[in-house]
This record gives sequence, C-alpha cells and structure tokens, in this order.
Amino acid sequence: MIIGVKSASLFTNAFKLQFTMSQKKSDFKDESCGKIENFIHCEKDELDLGVTLKGGQSFRWVECNDGYRGVFHNTVWTLVHRDNKIFYTIHGSLKNDLNYGEILSKYFRLDVPLKENIQKWADCDSHFKTAYDQVGPVRILDQDIVENLFSFICSSNNNITRISGMVEKLCRIFGDKICELENQTFFDFPKIENLTSSDVESTLRKEGFGYRAGYIIKSAKKLKELGGKMWLQGLMKENGVTYEHARENLMLLPGIGPKVADCICLMSLGHLEAIPVDTHIFQVACANYTPHLSKQTAVTPKIHQEINVYLRNLWGPLAGWAQTIVFCAKITSADKRKNKKRSAKKNVQKSCQTKRTRKKT
Repeated sequence: MIIGVKSASLFTNAFKLQFTMSQKKSDFKDESCGKIENFIHCEKDELDLGVTLKGGQSFRWVECNDGYRGVFHNTVWTLVHRDNKIFYTIHGSLKNDLNYGEILSKYFRLDVPLKENIQKWADCDSHFKTAYDQVGPVRILDQDIVENLFSFICSSNNNITRISGMVEKLCRIFGDKICELENQTFFDFPKIENLTSSDVESTLRKEGFGYRAGYIIKSAKKLKELGGKMWLQGLMKENGVTYEHARENLMLLPGIGPKVADCICLMSLGHLEAIPVDTHIFQVACANYTPHLSKQTAVTPKIHQEINVYLRNLWGPLAGWAQTIVFCAKITSADKRKNKKRSAKKNVQKSCQTKRTRKKT
C-alpha cells in the first residue's frame, strides 16, 4: 500500500507559528561564564527526548540529572523536557548574534509536525503502530554533515555503546576544546583537515578503531580533494539534489556503502525518504514486510535496495522518519531481552552460590 505523506514544506502554519513565537524570545545570557539558559516550546507527544538522542542517530549525548547533555553546533548543551518545554543550558564560546532557540528547534526539526504523520503511517501499517506504541515520538535530528559521516563510518559492524566511545575518542584526540564543565573537558568534532594528517590511522588503530581507521583517513583525504564540507553540503535536498544522486556520490567515499550513505542522506542532507537497512531493519522487514527474503543470510546491496524501495512506497516521502521509529522499537526490544537474560543468569548464579554456602554450613 502506498500512502501520500505531504512534504515538509507543506505542513500546517499553526504548528510553525507555535515554534516561531517561542524562538523570538531573547536568550538569557550570562557572559561572565559563557552560559545561556532559556527554553523553547515542544509538546511531549511531538518528542521523546531520550529515545531521540540515544537511539542510534547521534552518539554524543549522555544522561545528566533529569535530562541529557551533549555537544552540537560547537557548544555543550544540557536539555530537560518538562511541561511541554525544552529547557536548555549551553556553555562554550557563545555568540551574541545567534538565536540558540532557533538552532535547537532546527536540530530537532520542530517545523515538521509529527502527530499527523504518525497517524498516516499507523493507518497503513499495523506493525508501525505497534512499534510506535513501544517508543513514542522519535524525531529525526538535523546533524552536522561532517560529524554524521565519520560517526557512521565508525558504525560498521558495531553497537551504539562502542560507536559512542569511538566518536568521543575522535573528538578528544583531533577536536578543538570547547570548555570545561563539572570536572569534564568537552571537545568539538574534528574538522576534515584534522583527520588527514599522517598519524591519524596509526593513532586510531591504537585506540581500537581497527579497519575503520583506514576508512576515516582515506575518506577525509578524498573529501579534501572534492571540496570538503562545501561539497557535502552541495548534496542537500534543499539545493535541488535528488536522493539518488546524493546517495551515489556519498558511496564514492571509502567506507561508505548503501546503509551509511542512507544514514547521511536521512540525518544530514534532508533526504527524509532515505531508508538505512541494517541488520535490525532487515529482520523487521523479513518478519513483517518482505518474508520471501527471510532465507537470506546477509544484506547485500540488492536486498538493501529491495527493502528500501518497498518501505519508501509504503510510508511515503518521509519514510526514513517512520523507519527510525521502527528501528528504535527494535533495538529497545532487543535491549529488554538482553537485560532479561542477564537478570535470569544473575539469579541462577545467586541461587547456586546460596546452595554452596548452605552446604558449607
């Protein structure tokens, strides 16, 4: 079944006005310590902050008190979602001419109302509704293209915890210092030029990056030849570039196959129809959408394309957004199963230990 989801530019003026009004409020600045505190409006049913920040899109967010702390836009942010408002505190080299409320709204793509699309996806797909009921409103982050690209090169055959560790190492070793906060030093993501020096590969291999170290320096050098960040930004949808063209060009870079290219298209280039097909989405597709592929043991480019096309036809122009919600539900279920197994194993070990202790006494 094919559904017609409106493009992002056609969403309701009332929703946009709600955020525009909140963005125009002045930031409360404390110049002496490089700190800003303020808030933007965002309803709870439009954003689950935890799943969105920790669900495999960005790898620089950690839990902090009642919210989350992370780095983007060369700044350290602490976010708390309460009473339909996102309260933010930011630190770093802050600029007077920037509206940080607008920057945060853009990061969460708050100009795109999620509720009406959730309903459309749920109406055409019962499995999507089940997935949404598990995780709630996950938003697609609008991420820096350079950070996103190299982060997902690190994602090859990896899990979120290890990817997060690798990204932090990249920042600590090759990034610029932002500030110190609560006995922790925060670093910006490294510039492309910083990843082209001769010692990059050997340094990263020592840090446990394995074969990904070679891909990182080779892609950095290739990007430098092509024009760096400006070349990447030229692949954005807003510049009139098609999803297919952007994807094809990204795969010219070492270490970037169909899945990573789709992640970059979806999360940084505005091609919200892109469907990254990893192991989790492959398993979901086999179980619910393309059962004839269930005997396949690997996600080949051909299989990736078949699943990609099927789900784009099913979910429409914002298919990548729907996929992200399904993906988050899948990894959440997997984590719950792992925790349940760990708990059962600990109970067995505890029981055995108790029995040994009784025998001794």
